[in-house]
Amino acid sequence: MIGNMFNDIEVARRDNAGNIVQSIAVPIAYGPKQKYLARVTADPELGDRQFAVTLPRIAFEMTSLNYAPERKLNSLSNHYKVTSDSKTFRAMYNPVPYDISFSVYIMVKNAEDGTQILEQILPFFTPDFNNTVKVIPEIDLNLDIPTVLTSVASEDTYEGNFEERRSLTWQLDFTVKGYIFPPVRSQTGLIKTTNINVTPLFIQSNNEISETSITNNDIQDVRALSTVTTRPALKADGTPTSNAALSIPLADIDADDDYGFSSSVTENV
Repeated sequence: MIGNMFNDIEVARRDNAGNIVQSIAVPIAYGPKQKYLARVTADPELGDRQFAVTLPRIAFEMTSLNYAPERKLNSLSNHYKVTSDSKTFRAMYNPVPYDISFSVYIMVKNAEDGTQILEQILPFFTPDFNNTVKVIPEIDLNLDIPTVLTSVASEDTYEGNFEERRSLTWQLDFTVKGYIFPPVRSQTGLIKTTNINVTPLFIQSNNEISETSITNNDIQDVRALSTVTTRPALKADGTPTSNAALSIPLADIDADDDYGFSSSVTENV
């Protein structure tokens, strides 16, 4: 995601009249900035080569992971997706939130290139920018992932003798409010019917129903007065309904059908 955010940046070179004479696509790769600086300064045969390193360029690296308890979700909640056979489904528990720190390094030959690149990045972070990412394709889970710009710093190494190369770099630090995901598991046994026993705050005593306070000793005397049964309902033409009498058999309704819900109440005598 970080690499894709900065993979379409270009630097324009203009003549004295302001016309664009050259447009350079800025390459991006994963790696620390020291890798590129060492390539410029430490190679003893660098002066005999036509190219040392092509500038401008961008590099990025992940620097830390920190648990984010303020974004913690219920560990027992699940994300579900029905499979193609409509009889089984894939499930995954909620992910664990982590703040992932990234550093983006911009290395340029002159200051003009650096400011052009910054102008294509900084205006979009106020200070965060949201990306919609398909994080788990197996269950079609898409999440909005905020990326927060935390700092911008520059470094211009120009001191030294005339044989040493100038190093002009920018460092942008970001925090991605991401997640670490548990494994996706396959399950069977879709629930198609629910029964809810409705028990009011009444106690039966000597064949009479009276309202009173319930204590732990009275629990065995409390009885459900009614049961609410809910099931999916679907007409033969594929339209949802709330009338179970108009519905096709329950076994013919798949989990990915556009069904309705039918409820019935049974009084317990």
